[in-house]
Amino acid sequence: MKYLSTSALAKEREIDSKDLFNQLKNNGWIYKKEGIWVITKEGKIAGGDTKYNPKFGDYVVWPFNLDIHKKINKSDKINSSTIGKDFDISAQKINTILAELGWIEKSNIGGWNVTKFGSKNGGIEMEAKNGSPYVIWDKSILKSKSFIDSVNVATGINYEENNSSSQDNFTDIDEFRKKYEAKYRTQDGHRVRSRAEAMIDDYLYRNGIAHAYERRLPGIDEDVLSDFYILKGNVFIEFWGMEENEKYAERKKKKLEIYAREGFSLIEMNDNDIQSIDDILPRKLKKYGINIS
Repeated sequence: MKYLSTSALAKEREIDSKDLFNQLKNNGWIYKKEGIWVITKEGKIAGGDTKYNPKFGDYVVWPFNLDIHKKINKSDKINSSTIGKDFDISAQKINTILAELGWIEKSNIGGWNVTKFGSKNGGIEMEAKNGSPYVIWDKSILKSKSFIDSVNVATGINYEENNSSSQDNFTDIDEFRKKYEAKYRTQDGHRVRSRAEAMIDDYLYRNGIAHAYERRLPGIDEDVLSDFYILKGNVFIEFWGMEENEKYAERKKKKLEIYAREGFSLIEMNDNDIQSIDDILPRKLKKYGINIS
């Protein structure tokens, strides 16, 4: 998405910049503070953001296709506390689930930053009065199959009764899980489907790398399971174990196309890598800033 300063947007649309500033001010999207234009919550919801320039400091930017006549309804946006009430769990737990999905990440100054995957799923980063960031969400998150499935995994509660439509597209994955039993128990209590996956899981556990097993790829229409997801580095791991099988090879090809299309960070492992996992996996992890001490 291309973003422009207010002045640049006015020039792009061949209108007077003062008129555009006044329009945005009248919309309640910006206001002046100590001579500087500041974006409001409504302005953020409309699509605006703040950028920093070393020479000029913070300034407001807008998407090039901004609809300045858009009606903003703040009630359409909800925070983690509101989401938690819907599922009867705490806001802290909701944020943990969103972080495991890779939609938000801890800020260095406290609070949460939205990631590119979070933005894609309707997240908007805001700033609290104390300066720490937090994220609000479109109400559609309550029906997001990726999010609901993560809630189910994290809590063990089945929300199918309240969100039955959200489960309709999970049939293929459910059939896969029934057909290929997770019979190998790992050191951290995960149950995985092959010895190779158990070796990967145990390696991550022994080296203190927090990870999830069989996490759905976030923010896509297809129902695709990753073998492993590592929150630090926001990276997925896939073990390819039956490449000589024609159908498996075709599924692998389609899966790789999705990883490439979405720009997901991916570590690939095969049987040869597993034989030298203590040498191979650390090097692959290091590329994503995950160092084994």
